[in-house]
Amino acid sequence: MTDSLTTALPARAAALVAEFDRELAAVEASRSSERVEELRLAYLGRKGKVTALLEDLRGCTKEERPAAGRAINELKQHVEAAITALKGKAQEWELGARLHAEPLDISLPVTASVPRGSLHPVTLIRRELLTEFRRLGFTVYDGPEIDYDFYNFSALNMPSDHPARDMQDTFYVREQEHLLLRTHTSNIQIHCMLTERPPLRVVAPGRVFRVDSDPTHTPMFHQIEAFVVDRGVTFAHMKGVIDAFMKAVFGSSMKTRLRPSFFPFVEPGAELDLQCVHCQGKGCRLCKHTGWLEVGGCGMIHPNVFEAVEYDSEIYSGFAFGFGIDRMAMLKYKLDDLRQLFEGSHSFLGHFPLFT
Repeated sequence: MTDSLTTALPARAAALVAEFDRELAAVEASRSSERVEELRLAYLGRKGKVTALLEDLRGCTKEERPAAGRAINELKQHVEAAITALKGKAQEWELGARLHAEPLDISLPVTASVPRGSLHPVTLIRRELLTEFRRLGFTVYDGPEIDYDFYNFSALNMPSDHPARDMQDTFYVREQEHLLLRTHTSNIQIHCMLTERPPLRVVAPGRVFRVDSDPTHTPMFHQIEAFVVDRGVTFAHMKGVIDAFMKAVFGSSMKTRLRPSFFPFVEPGAELDLQCVHCQGKGCRLCKHTGWLEVGGCGMIHPNVFEAVEYDSEIYSGFAFGFGIDRMAMLKYKLDDLRQLFEGSHSFLGHFPLFT
């Protein structure tokens, strides 16, 4: 490296400050987020102007290095601070552009001639599901979202060493007090049976929480569970109720299928499948060309669950089945992505019925 390059480093750094400030003003005037990133790369990127000065610093003598290093460091700090501030402004530019592009003006006064909004698809399907359950003679029952593990696990035949209790699957509020966010609405089943006596026909909707963070799951989702307890209740009764319910929601041509499966709180247990609503059972990408979509689980209530709530399993029997309300909304309205339900997009929500 030539002496002229190294001895001129402080002057070059000062010149770059002036050059950067001119380019900064031009980018700010353009109100372009893309140009903000281009400016950052031009100065701080691997082949940027500040990076080049730092490379040249290696050729300085021991005497020249302090002054040159100080000048380059001041330049770098100046550029970084300006870029950070500009990124904040860029977010405001993007928001302004998005608001300008959307047909919604939130500053307009509400008048009788302007629609006041729409019900969320999860709310719509929840109302429809509860209407059909009431028509079948079920009573709606509610329960706590923050609960003790007795109601969420122990009473549902899930002992202390059950893998569902692992902190990777469950949000514990105060673990030493066994207090957690419920992982299913089955806790309502226990609360209900501890306070009511058979015969019971109960449906329990609500929010549930699990430690999920991948693109196809959310840490909070909506679930609904129905259960019946009486003398002489059989698996055939459960199959009949499920068939009648799904036909009421999806139409008389809807077909259901039960596949043997294991759930600790029912025996025998089964997975509940619906005929694919997109291809009507012919096979498509959504159903992985099987013609069926898994929606939930079901089974006969386990004798150990009855024992936990002091019901005599020699006298009473019962069944329970449950599924995700969000999943049902996806199927009912033929949505492609679960995340559409949680993004709050006005254009998406505008497709659903309005109320006044």
